[in-house]
Amino acid sequence: MKIISGIVAVALLGGGYSWKLYKDNQAATVAADDSDTIAVAPVGPQFNADSAYAFTKAQCDFGPRTMNSTAHDKCGEWIIGKFKSYGLEIRTQKADLKGFDGTILHSTNIIASYNPKAATRILVCAHWDSRPWADNDPDESKHKEPVMAANDGASGVAVMLELARNLAADKKLDKNYGVDFVCLDAEDWGQDSIEDSWALGAQYFADHQPEGLSWSYGILLDMVGGEGAQFYQEQMSQHYAPDIVAKVWDAASAAGFSAYFPTASGGAVTDDHLPLNKAGIPTVDIIPFYRDLPDNSFGPTWHTTHDTMEHIDKRTLKAVGQTVIQVLYSERS
Repeated sequence: MKIISGIVAVALLGGGYSWKLYKDNQAATVAADDSDTIAVAPVGPQFNADSAYAFTKAQCDFGPRTMNSTAHDKCGEWIIGKFKSYGLEIRTQKADLKGFDGTILHSTNIIASYNPKAATRILVCAHWDSRPWADNDPDESKHKEPVMAANDGASGVAVMLELARNLAADKKLDKNYGVDFVCLDAEDWGQDSIEDSWALGAQYFADHQPEGLSWSYGILLDMVGGEGAQFYQEQMSQHYAPDIVAKVWDAASAAGFSAYFPTASGGAVTDDHLPLNKAGIPTVDIIPFYRDLPDNSFGPTWHTTHDTMEHIDKRTLKAVGQTVIQVLYSERS
């Protein structure tokens, strides 16, 4: 993904930042922990952050899941196996997509359906590929190294897996609602100067929506496990899906995580939600906005070799996962 615009100065792809500055000032940017939050009207099961953390690590254990790599393919098989173990129905979309540099990317979108017969459906999605170049790393000698993508990829998939586990174990979601968890591929093989080079798997999904499936709305999870993350209301989400933005941020407040979900606007982002919105699926992007990092509002690990498990915070995973549970269990037919 890349930033289109923001409400404070932000860096373009390749911009630098001070890792030490972030660590020295982290206390000023870390959202309040669970002890500082008050759940107003919580519904649904408890999201297990330890489980989501373990799912994040399991993906990283394969190595960087860059397109056309063995690690990518093996991780895809593992993701499918986990969703199947919770009783979800699996579909895949395989496509050879052309990257901006002419590389043919062997892409697989993974669609895991809970309660597949329900006519009213909600889409929850995240990308599962890793960026092949750490081109925002403060050390320029590492710009051609792949990104481990613990946060920028694995965390979103991990939250979806834990959500699927919750739904399967609880079995109390309104029976008239179904949920489709979509792992979108080929998101991060992009170049900032070429708008359509990002979110290739989402573009394909939007143009080839699976037969028999349609959605009331969608929620995109992107970089939802980082230290110090807060999730401001992304501007393209506000433009295309203002009612869903209100729904999600209200749910965060009801679940007790308003400190993680400020109601102010963040940046406008090119991400997987844009093709979905343009295809008529109103979709919001839950994505961090670091107001206090003037060089990089996506956070200090974004597109660097520092995007590792060391910088995954269980409290952030909990805040996002419990918020999505609140959204899903607040739906009533």
